[in-house]
Amino acid sequence: MQDDEPVVTDSPSATSAAVLELYERGVGDVYGYLVRRCMNAATAEDLTAETFLAAAKAAHHGATELNIPWLIGTARHKLIDHWRRNTRQREALEELWDASAELDDGNDDSNQAVETMHVHHVLAELPPHHRAALTLRYMDGLPVPTVAAHLERSVHATESLLVRAKASYRQAAARLEGEVR
Repeated sequence: MQDDEPVVTDSPSATSAAVLELYERGVGDVYGYLVRRCMNAATAEDLTAETFLAAAKAAHHGATELNIPWLIGTARHKLIDHWRRNTRQREALEELWDASAELDDGNDDSNQAVETMHVHHVLAELPPHHRAALTLRYMDGLPVPTVAAHLERSVHATESLLVRAKASYRQAAARLEGEVR
């Protein structure tokens, strides 16, 4: 079967087999396309899975002819959606930082202002999920169950995330201060 040859099926079992065949033919192309653009293997894996999920749904509904070019086009859309989500999350965190800076009454000494700038700079180095967890817990002072609700995670998963985020914060702070641990 050619890469640009469409997957066309008449029955559910044939649809499953056709999507599996398309997966076997196209997973390398889709993953390669994504990993070169997002520079992160885990993100590329997630987006590859989302692409093939969309292919399975499209094949199930019989809405389109599926082939490698269709997969690459869908992967491109998934990547753009990922970038947009990250941008929105980054903008929301910047708003939180700006709001926290506005709460300062100006009576802080210069050391605290420098420390606050340092914290913001270190947070900017962290992955978005770590940044969000730490910001909600420590900058906003929310209890863990409330942070869990905001992040749509269980309390236990949020506690684990906070432990990892704090370790990531310490490493980023050390890196920025020139202390490689």
